[in-house]
Amino acid sequence: MNFTDGMLKEGSLKGKNILITGGGTGLGRSMGEYFLELGANLVITSRKLDVLQETAKEMMAKKGGEVLALSCDVRDIAQVESMWSESVARFGEIHVVLNNAAGNFISPTERLSVNAFNTVLDIVLKGTSQVTLTAGKHWIANKQPGVFLNIVTTYAWTGSGYVVPSAAAKAGVLALTRSLAVEWAKYSIRSNAIAPGPFPTEGAWSRLLPGDLVKKFDPAKKVPVGRVGEHQELANLAAYLVSDFSAYVNGEVMTIDGGEWLKGAGEFNNLDMIPQEMWDMMEATRGKKQ
Repeated sequence: MNFTDGMLKEGSLKGKNILITGGGTGLGRSMGEYFLELGANLVITSRKLDVLQETAKEMMAKKGGEVLALSCDVRDIAQVESMWSESVARFGEIHVVLNNAAGNFISPTERLSVNAFNTVLDIVLKGTSQVTLTAGKHWIANKQPGVFLNIVTTYAWTGSGYVVPSAAAKAGVLALTRSLAVEWAKYSIRSNAIAPGPFPTEGAWSRLLPGDLVKKFDPAKKVPVGRVGEHQELANLAAYLVSDFSAYVNGEVMTIDGGEWLKGAGEFNNLDMIPQEMWDMMEATRGKKQ
């Protein structure tokens, strides 16, 4: 048994119908495949229906279960409500919503157009809030328990240069998660979030950091454990948080990043770049002064 193995026992999500925004590719797909393996059925959404449909076929062939692919731009409330209605019509109940849809630009903020800035805000914050409100109102009206799991970032706490619209939007999602955890708990609705560190997906890093930049800014170099995350590790945590095993976890934001953000937060953490020989010299110098 190691960290690339599934964590929960067989059938842990049996009978659960789970909706994943941004579920056709990347981390959304990885989490969805593990949910299927544990017995869940899925609704996967994004704007690209052809990609979703192909993904749904591949997922069902690989893991079994039932996967419904629905096109939805989470920025458009009419599409969100239509997608939710189709999901409920197909499965009867949706028990879990995983808000995973996101957008980002790595750029000096002054180089971003207002449209580019607003696009990220609209997908991440507006999109998450619209899906959350649509699902939450339905659950409350029908006296149905539910679980929200939101994907945020570690810089939702700290902010970060060069990804300012994403940082602002994810901070909003973080506040949404914690606020509704308190307000909607009386309706048996839990809200939690995951803040992942580097979990590279095919093509994602090269799009954000083209050419040699992806090598220069190798994310593994910033992680104390010396590697990036494996998708199964994130899927294990997500599966736990949407399962009934986590029934007493509410309003929590779990970081899974190998210690990356703590390393960046410490004022002197970059001193690990100092070679041993230089430490020896400094220690010898201190000895002479004493």
